[in-house]
Amino acid sequence: MVDVGELNERGLRLRKAMFGEAAVEQRMQAAGEFGGPLQTIINAYIYGDVWSRSGLSHDMRSLVMLGITAASNRAQEFRVHVKGAIANGCTAEQIQDVLLLVAMYCGVPAAIEANRIAAEELGLAQPPKG
Repeated sequence: MVDVGELNERGLRLRKAMFGEAAVEQRMQAAGEFGGPLQTIINAYIYGDVWSRSGLSHDMRSLVMLGITAASNRAQEFRVHVKGAIANGCTAEQIQDVLLLVAMYCGVPAAIEANRIAAEELGLAQPPKG
């Protein structure tokens, strides 16, 4: 059995590589003492264990996360995972294709905000006219 402390460290390293050290530290500090146990679970089990498995590459996991967070209308988490997807080498075309699947299988309303956020994070957003 792997030690939770080891999983936490491994997960924290991966999380910082994907989202940037400053962003991860900010999220962890924002959680405060009350959110500390949840941050340990996120680091150890989500990133230290599940994201570290060999069955899927990090870019594939990122695309899955984009589909999950878009389909469940979790805009804030979607934005975080777009940044991670870009860091993991996902292309604009791959992200767009995931969002088209979300639109077809989960409904257009679920994909609208996600498309806007993805375009912003990819630097493809159109400036407002007027």
